[in-house]
Amino acid sequence: MANSGNRGTLKFISAMILIAGLSIGIAACSGDEPGDSSETPTTTISTEIEQSAATTMMLETVSTDPTETPTPTETPTPAPTLMPEDRVVTVSFTGDCTLTQDYRSSNKLFDSTVDGDMEYCFQNCAELFKSDDLTLVNLENPVTERTGHKNNQYIFRMDPENLEMLTLAGIEAVNIANNHTMDFWEDGLQDTRDYLDEYGIIWSDDHFGATFTTDKGIVIGMVGLGNDTNASDVSGIIAKLREQGAVIIIASCHFGAEGTYEPTDRQKKIAHALIDDYGVDIVVGTHPHRLQPIEKYNGHYIFYSLSNFCFGGNYSLTDPDSVIIQCDFIMDSAGSECVDYRLRVFPYSQTSTRPGNDFCPMPYEWESEDYFRVMERLEWAQGDE
Repeated sequence: MANSGNRGTLKFISAMILIAGLSIGIAACSGDEPGDSSETPTTTISTEIEQSAATTMMLETVSTDPTETPTPTETPTPAPTLMPEDRVVTVSFTGDCTLTQDYRSSNKLFDSTVDGDMEYCFQNCAELFKSDDLTLVNLENPVTERTGHKNNQYIFRMDPENLEMLTLAGIEAVNIANNHTMDFWEDGLQDTRDYLDEYGIIWSDDHFGATFTTDKGIVIGMVGLGNDTNASDVSGIIAKLREQGAVIIIASCHFGAEGTYEPTDRQKKIAHALIDDYGVDIVVGTHPHRLQPIEKYNGHYIFYSLSNFCFGGNYSLTDPDSVIIQCDFIMDSAGSECVDYRLRVFPYSQTSTRPGNDFCPMPYEWESEDYFRVMERLEWAQGDE
């Protein structure tokens, strides 16, 4: 009997050792560090061990702390990818527009020629302007009804209702940093800004930038420079435009010497600084009343002078040549940066009748003598873009 009892005791001790061994083996297989709150058995444990009472007890007593629910990781929103056709932003540029005559002139030739027809002046180019995303011109006259003015050689004052000429032609934006903006002093300048706002025309100068958002959601920033403005003077405006989301920056520069066909050293210095120091995408020049060459500088285009386009202050034209340039800004796939440029050049005359000026610009005939003269002055060939 004693032997039998010893055998029973030995069986009991053997069973306890076996259970303890299994428990230790399971704990080792589970891979959990002390204090691990996981309640899910590791899938590498065998089916037999998974279903044993000892295993169940071991898993239940590993930790009594509640299991924390892990914080889900937010999936980042992918950047939008523009389709190839949406990566192209087209902007049209042309030269000085003065939609009035000299304020002191007894011969109101511009008013009598237009005769209240708000679609007259731009009838030969309105469809081109409406085909783009944005059209930008230099508006070289204040818009006001004031009478007190400076004593300059020429004084221009545009009637507010003539702004409809721009809106009907698809001209959305103007530069007003030029030497005639202050013809009616500071009050006349403020009137100009207010009337442009009233007619929904975007304006910029060397004190205020402006933005325009295309139908594709691309933000274009604009800044103007007068003849006495340096590139550094508008650095803060350019920085603010970028803060407002502008990914294309256009600088309209009313600079250079009147009546000349070549840019001055100062024009070049300012244009180059705008590109090199402030990251401007394109520089558009006016003021000389003549065409000057297009320069491609560090991958960016500079139009040193686009001459006059519709200029009511000139009744006779010694040089009627003008131009409309359309620039395609090619954006990256996210629409966050302009990566390339493509130009189309349209030689124009400032008048549709010669001699004289009827204030109705018209395109020169394709490959005519006039056409090639404009291209030569721009130092441009259609194969250049």
